[in-house]
Amino acid sequence: MNTQVNQLILYKNFQNHEIFDNMTWIMENYDNEYYNPDDIKALLYDSINALVELAGNYGFEGNLWHSYLTFLLANNENAFSTSCEMVGAVEGSVNGLALNDFRIFRQLFGFQLEEIEKVLEVDCFTLLKDYQNVSKNSKIFNRRIRDRIDELSRKLGGASDEHEFLSVITTFYKEFGVGKFGLHKAFRVEHTDQGTEIVPITNIAHSYLSDLVGYELQKKKLIDNTEAFVQGRKANNCLLFGDSGTGKSSSIKGILNEYYDQGLRMIEIYKHQFQDLSSVIGQIKNRNYKFIIYMDDLSFEEFEIEYKYLKAVIEGGLEKKPENVLIYATSNRRHLVREKWSDKEERRDDLHSSDTVQEKLSLVARFGVSIFFVAPNKKEYNNIVKELAEKYDITMPEEELFLEANKWELSHGGLSGRTAQQFINYLVGQQR
Repeated sequence: MNTQVNQLILYKNFQNHEIFDNMTWIMENYDNEYYNPDDIKALLYDSINALVELAGNYGFEGNLWHSYLTFLLANNENAFSTSCEMVGAVEGSVNGLALNDFRIFRQLFGFQLEEIEKVLEVDCFTLLKDYQNVSKNSKIFNRRIRDRIDELSRKLGGASDEHEFLSVITTFYKEFGVGKFGLHKAFRVEHTDQGTEIVPITNIAHSYLSDLVGYELQKKKLIDNTEAFVQGRKANNCLLFGDSGTGKSSSIKGILNEYYDQGLRMIEIYKHQFQDLSSVIGQIKNRNYKFIIYMDDLSFEEFEIEYKYLKAVIEGGLEKKPENVLIYATSNRRHLVREKWSDKEERRDDLHSSDTVQEKLSLVARFGVSIFFVAPNKKEYNNIVKELAEKYDITMPEEELFLEANKWELSHGGLSGRTAQQFINYLVGQQR
């Protein structure tokens, strides 16, 4: 079979391309007398091993060859796929180029692998056509994404022509996006030899705002701003500040899970990486997603200057911050930059002391929305404990529950939602 993969125009440079290269070469040469059949068999078994390992990592089932081809299509970022992500079908010449590639992919989907078995006298593709995974869980994708790719694989395998193939894959790009930004929720930043890289976080907490007991006004303020953002309206950078353990970070994580389906993605970045902010924004500014750059526990000592990078990115640089990017930060400090009594002494030696102080304090003004999270009082703390106990099916008389919870907080950090959760975790751990 002539696979014509050398005629692909848009879909090139695949992730995990070794399997693709080896399998398409085998399809073209398995009956070529010029090559040693044992060498072809060895390459075939290596490819099957790679397919099974891929299935183990991603949780794929069914026809693994089809799943692999679908995996390539779901991850390949090119002029067509990135145009369709989150918006659907597009017009223009790129559709004709995509049809050319999908005609070739339909041939790869339709190739009868049994022909290779017959010629090489092997028996290995039967299991790959209806593969049952040992683990139903995926190490890379959440179950919902894994199931959606399996479903996409079945639809593409049943497409009657390249036009139906294009329609199916376009619908997928609209609903889920493409590549790492389409198939993952959260990311971190790494500095590699190639520069600044945005890397998926594959194991994230599936917390929701409803899991945070209380703080209804704070949550509403955060929700209103985030909804405006994902719907394409004007929105502000957010600073969540206040006492530790009050749910600031949990609220932002909950926001991600609530609005992921609407195209929201989150990139976590640390203070020492602020010099990479411009590079990060450059990589995401033209994508059809809404990105929150998340900075947890943000604060600066008086000798640290990283806050200058942040100020420049948020507001004041020559290049305008993209409309699809917001910054959400949490901090235990209201003004982010630590102030000391000695700062007042320095004013005597600084002819422009007001300017110096204002430079330190002006960072918080870059956040249009500030949300204050205060530690709960005793009554609010007990209410948090009560609701968490109900959620985790802890059966204990209320009076005893509150008594034990109050003992716990005295030696475990004081009144806070985090302390309440830790107390409940302890009770759950003691159950037999």
